[in-house]
Amino acid sequence: MNDTESLIRRYYAAFDQGDREAMLALLTEDVIHDVNQGPREAGKDAFRRFLGHMDHSYREAIHDLTVMVDRTGTRAAAEFIVEGEYLATDPGLPEARGQRYRLPAGAFFEVRDGRIARVTTYYNLQDWIRQVRG
Repeated sequence: MNDTESLIRRYYAAFDQGDREAMLALLTEDVIHDVNQGPREAGKDAFRRFLGHMDHSYREAIHDLTVMVDRTGTRAAAEFIVEGEYLATDPGLPEARGQRYRLPAGAFFEVRDGRIARVTTYYNLQDWIRQVRG
């Protein structure tokens, strides 16, 4: 395993452990975050707010993680399954009633100086809505 693959795996391990500070420690200060079907946000503080919002509304775990790294180690991709529970209604989305969901997702990363400089996340929002509406 190379350094970039290890970095991405540590990021998702911290996610699964609920250790948001460990996740944030793996990011550059000016990290770019492309939210799934949402805005581009910049900076560690914006990422921290995003994580707080997600933790309020969702409980999630990552399974079947596959990490792919380019030969330079500056770009990586991850494919995984998100298993989650919808805890609190997110504005503009269906009402939360503790619904469980399982969906494939992916993320693209840029790495700079041993830290994650960009995270772009994708999952099929329509599939998620179908699952939580039941």
